[in-house]
Amino acid sequence: MSLSADQIRQVAHLARLELRADEVDHYARQISSILEMVDQLSTADTAGVTPMAHPLAMVQRLRPDAVTEPDLRSDYQAHAPAVQDGLFVVPKVIE
Repeated sequence: MSLSADQIRQVAHLARLELRADEVDHYARQISSILEMVDQLSTADTAGVTPMAHPLAMVQRLRPDAVTEPDLRSDYQAHAPAVQDGLFVVPKVIE
């Protein structure tokens, strides 16, 4: 797939990039070669390939889901102007 100079200018405009006239042909060749490589990848036979989340066979080490800090809610809410049922009460800002 080859891109024209007008297409490159349009993409640059949409991306809010300013390209000089001598840069347009350079970027057209580079982007066209990238798109040709993508076209080559789309021709690969992937019928028997299982999708992977990660290329390495690794297991994520997770820490236990346990509370490790003391509950200081009452200390924090002691300085609040308004508290109800353990929650901060704030004024309504949407009408």
